[in-house]
Amino acid sequence: MTQLLDKPTEQRFVQTGISWESFKAIQQGFANSPGVRLFYYQGELEILSTSPEHEIVKGNIGYLVEDYLLNQGLDFIATGSFSQEKEAIASVQADESYCFGERKPIPDLAIEVVITSGGPNKLARYQALGVPEVWFWENGQIRIYQLTETAYQKTNTSQFVQGIDIARLAECAALESRSQAVRVFRQSG
Repeated sequence: MTQLLDKPTEQRFVQTGISWESFKAIQQGFANSPGVRLFYYQGELEILSTSPEHEIVKGNIGYLVEDYLLNQGLDFIATGSFSQEKEAIASVQADESYCFGERKPIPDLAIEVVITSGGPNKLARYQALGVPEVWFWENGQIRIYQLTETAYQKTNTSQFVQGIDIARLAECAALESRSQAVRVFRQSG
């Protein structure tokens, strides 16, 4: 039987008028706080506590994407959720991120799991950093955005993870059991 995740509650705090220096001090204060994520964009600080459901979806997506890339023989560097920053402008922590070809200071692909807030309104942060492609998983669907010269454009396919069944990936990410998610995902390809 397929068990889908329940709708969790996450805590979210947003404060405007925060200087970069204050953000860095706050970030340092949360350095040893698992399950707490900090974002900054042009004076706005967002603090988000993640839920177990968030971590399950994040882990499933990362595992399934990496399994797919390995099976396709594609070379990649998994850079996880490290902080990507442009001083005094933006700081983000993608749930998963990847570089293709070689390691770069800014990843080629960032993946965000949206449980209670976020989504495409976070694209300005990624645009400030110059991330070429961003995926958002929300409510059992994945939306893909690719950076053009002026803005992100929504698309149906990935320029980096070509041929992956995005709809099936999104469905499998919501399965509570990782082994079940892998079995179902592999059956689709």
